[in-house]
Amino acid sequence: MEKFADVDEYLERSELWPDVIRALRPVLLGCGLDEAIKWGKPCYVHDGRNILILQEMKDFLAVMFFKGALLADPDGALREQGPNSRSARRLQLTSTEEVAGSAGTIEVFVAEAIAVEDAGLSVPEADLVLVDELQQRLDEDAALAEAFEALTPGRQREYDLYVSDAKKAETRVGRVEKSVERILAGKGLRDR
Repeated sequence: MEKFADVDEYLERSELWPDVIRALRPVLLGCGLDEAIKWGKPCYVHDGRNILILQEMKDFLAVMFFKGALLADPDGALREQGPNSRSARRLQLTSTEEVAGSAGTIEVFVAEAIAVEDAGLSVPEADLVLVDELQQRLDEDAALAEAFEALTPGRQREYDLYVSDAKKAETRVGRVEKSVERILAGKGLRDR
């Protein structure tokens, strides 16, 4: 992941959607958001809380609202990030003209996202039903089960998705075994 000092430096090296981001910045800053670079991307925050992040995709600029699932979206403008994403939703922009035409909608979404944060709302965690091989291993090892329960819900889901993604039972068992040391260390699948 590249390190950028600020959004201006990010834009100097952007090759996909710099003009769209430049058009979008005044809209976002006009909503009272502050900008920073987080996770190597332009991120917009309010009172220190993440509201949205810009992600340059091949076919569009994603304006990803962290808690987009909690935003009213009567026109269906927000899209899910992917099949395993529960809270994030995104707008997809492809031109400066689209930014200009969507400015009012973006402002409404930002205001609502700030209100969601101010109210302390969060997307309810869905009950996690673990894949059989992972559940069986946790049932057999109390220390592992305790360490797994201590992980954040997102890290628990990440392990479950990793294991359940394997087609063969023996591969799922192998993935569980490969994960034991990391789980006991309190680390997520991708933590260093």
